[in-house]
Amino acid sequence: MLIGTSAYDFLEDLPAVSNNLNSLAEALCGPTSWNLRQDNCGVVANPASAEAAMDSIRDATATARDTLLVYYAGHGLVDPEGELYLGLPQSRQQRVDTGLPYNWFRRALLEGQAERTVVVLDCCYSGLALGMMGSSDLAAQADVEGTYLLAAASETRQALAPPGETHTAFTGELLSILATGIAGGPEKLDLDSVFRQLRTALTAKGRPAPQGRGRNSNGRLALGWNPAFSRTPLASDTSGSQAEWRLWPDPVAIRTVQGFFFALGQVRVVSGLTHTAVSLRSGGEIAAGTVSSLLNRKDLPKTWKTTGIYLTACGVPDEQVDGWRRSWDRLRAEAPATTETADPAADRGRTHGSRESSVWARVVRRKGRPDA
Repeated sequence: MLIGTSAYDFLEDLPAVSNNLNSLAEALCGPTSWNLRQDNCGVVANPASAEAAMDSIRDATATARDTLLVYYAGHGLVDPEGELYLGLPQSRQQRVDTGLPYNWFRRALLEGQAERTVVVLDCCYSGLALGMMGSSDLAAQADVEGTYLLAAASETRQALAPPGETHTAFTGELLSILATGIAGGPEKLDLDSVFRQLRTALTAKGRPAPQGRGRNSNGRLALGWNPAFSRTPLASDTSGSQAEWRLWPDPVAIRTVQGFFFALGQVRVVSGLTHTAVSLRSGGEIAAGTVSSLLNRKDLPKTWKTTGIYLTACGVPDEQVDGWRRSWDRLRAEAPATTETADPAADRGRTHGSRESSVWARVVRRKGRPDA
């Protein structure tokens, strides 16, 4: 859900915000990012009132189940109590009733059912929102992976819309990262990597440094593929590349079927992808529901195909995919021996003789007791 206010009655207009919305929607719907359908990427420009903006946010929280990203660009304002509120067309300074209080925005997100929530605020004083991420808010309430908040400026700084530039300073840099990537960076543009690059690039230009905070492993959520990624490590980044390699679970260390599926689940955590994102990266070869079913299995699948597609879609290097295949082959080969030594559940507490007696008793009940 992308929301922006570019035209104001009582404040300075921000024409770059309109470009932000269009360009960011195009990026998120593109094949190198989330490849969203148009109906999964809502854009609300210049909402007429706080109620109109909140209706759009609540619609998004009611329908999103996987990942919900909510973006706002426009004037960020501070009320007399020092709380952040988001600018709308008729907003005035120090008049929270003319804008959208961030607390309303936050509470609406708390009601959502999305697995992950990402909030991006491109407005002045947006760092104030970080102070609202305590133990009882978004991060604690998100179902699985938590919440990630990315703010264009600190609680005391104004964000920039440089004259003559197509986009605001923060969103322009974000779009540049999505388009050109991070040299020497990971294969996927996860939120943590994007945040670090944003700080580096904007600070180097003398612009406000963005603020960010994530919970749990949400910082590994990928916004897209890294166009600048190279499998050949940079000479100056050998140790970092090796560390990145070691993040993947080692298939050689897997000894049991239970361990196989635990490690398979860890692959998705390391990748930073949701079930839906894995499906998209597979080119639709496996559905999001299939990913969930695979990770919740108790027995090894009879064929390798789905597991192989899943690992490749998550970004596991080809060499390690081969190692996973060998582990799968080994565990499949060991399965019959394991089955023979285990006691079948149906036979617990019975002897061979007792089973025969049970069968004879059923015959007697049907035909009547035989003469002695």
